[in-house]
Amino acid sequence: MKLDQCFQLGVVLKPHGLKGELYISLDTDYPEDYQEMESVFMLQNGKLVPFFIEHIQLKNKEALVKFEDVEDKEDALSLRGNTLHLPLTDLPELTGNQFYFHEIDGFKIEDTEKGVLGIVKEVFEAGHQDLIGMEYQGKEVLIPINDEVILDVDRNNKLLRVSLPEGLLELYLEEDEKEDED
Repeated sequence: MKLDQCFQLGVVLKPHGLKGELYISLDTDYPEDYQEMESVFMLQNGKLVPFFIEHIQLKNKEALVKFEDVEDKEDALSLRGNTLHLPLTDLPELTGNQFYFHEIDGFKIEDTEKGVLGIVKEVFEAGHQDLIGMEYQGKEVLIPINDEVILDVDRNNKLLRVSLPEGLLELYLEEDEKEDED
């Protein structure tokens, strides 16, 4: 399994007790979808290593997990900070205007007023505001991801229909004009 074939499910936070249990943080809106998982991949020294789960107990977006072969606090401490991954095929299928960031890579972007603008090049997770990176007239334009901007996700035609905030494209093009004036 390669990292680009996986999504990050969470991260190991800290040990719990003396018997190798760990607290993990789950980076998902629906932690209950992972209540029954039997294994995960943990990124260690650049490689994905399978870890089998003896038991898991969810509490909001955290879980208390006991992995096989993690027998004591020292073993558990050595795993702190490692990220947990699952194959992309394990992601629940989204419908409607919900989408996974990796899913829209290469989608065309069509604005309600300006028509087809460009192609999704990258998605930036910026904490408070996730952004779609697109090239438009030779410039990178960042489009906010929210329900007011993303109107429709057409998976069959690999198309995102958007309603860009007024002046967004012009803002990026004006930066060029200002640089030319200097």
